[in-house]
Amino acid sequence: MIDFFGLCVLNLIKSIKYLLQRQVRFANVISQAAAISYDSLTISLVIAFISAAVIAIQVSKQFLMSGAETYIGGTIAIVMIREIAPGFVALAIGARAGTAISAEIANMQVTSQVDAMKTLKVDPVGYYFTPRIIAAMVTVPMVVLIAEVVGILGGMFVSSATIGLHPARYMNSVWAWLSTRDVYISLLKASVFGALIALVCATQGYETKGGAKEVGISTTQAAILSTLYMLIADFLINLVFYIAK
Repeated sequence: MIDFFGLCVLNLIKSIKYLLQRQVRFANVISQAAAISYDSLTISLVIAFISAAVIAIQVSKQFLMSGAETYIGGTIAIVMIREIAPGFVALAIGARAGTAISAEIANMQVTSQVDAMKTLKVDPVGYYFTPRIIAAMVTVPMVVLIAEVVGILGGMFVSSATIGLHPARYMNSVWAWLSTRDVYISLLKASVFGALIALVCATQGYETKGGAKEVGISTTQAAILSTLYMLIADFLINLVFYIAK
């Protein structure tokens, strides 16, 4: 884990140098943004809606029994924005796009395409990593923001259907509890998670040696490692902004 973390840091530094040298093509960033976030939009929104619906089902009756049904909207909004939306969306994108990144780069590595790039005096780390990291950092927060809206609205519909909570009371609670600070921190989380997905999965693929069997193993490892690093980053961000504030 320590060695792999070191490799990730070194690759991140190389990617930043490549970016500062202005060698990144905008078209590559756009294509990677489509592959990473746009193609994962549907599954991300479905997960956000179902998660909010489940939370609404779990808390609605209990809140109604205690006379605190006016707090349902705020509770769902806070949970969705602080944790569920950025975490679940990042996990969905990591499982879909992150593994694809790892498999693609690993396949290039085992078929000597990376060596061909070196022969042409092109930095493979900068060429392969930088567009993916930029695309993920910029577009994953966009998906998370849409997922937060969908999740809050999903909680409203379920609360209305299960206990008859009026949408106006639901939204009043959302606006009373929600703060712009929570949204900003949520988007920061999403950006960090996106960068980690691209960096960790690309590094895992880049370090692949062998043949087709190793490509499959590397893809599995990329999914595990990206999830682990995201959870650690989530803990550290919460520690800084919510516990140690």
